[in-house]
Amino acid sequence: MATRVQHALEHLKTTGVRITPQRHAILNYLMESMGHPTADEIYRALEPQFPSMSVATVYNNLKMFLEAGMVRELTYGDNSSRFDANVTDHYHVICDQCGKIEDFSYPSLKSVELQAESSTGFEVHGHRLEVYGVCKSCRD
Repeated sequence: MATRVQHALEHLKTTGVRITPQRHAILNYLMESMGHPTADEIYRALEPQFPSMSVATVYNNLKMFLEAGMVRELTYGDNSSRFDANVTDHYHVICDQCGKIEDFSYPSLKSVELQAESSTGFEVHGHRLEVYGVCKSCRD
């Protein structure tokens, strides 16, 4: 995991971004947790280590990571964005009870995108697949 973080930091440096301790910690938290945290969850996790850091610092860094293509923003109807440091093609399964999100792999649905384009005339830019159920922790 450290290699992923180091690679991401090097990428930021080449674009002229200064690597602050807070920026490093936010990126590291995202890439190590892989738990699709909200900005608030990131802030609460790092606040003991960086008591002077604001929630705005977290949001500003997340925005920069989004623009650099290092994270994806997952938006849901409850107005809370979650952030995913896994930018490879993958899908999500979401617990109806606790809201936990886990990644899972499945063969590409590129053919679905092509079918949508030919059926509708849309220019399709991507898709998002989410499966809902009850996680093991909530079932126990």
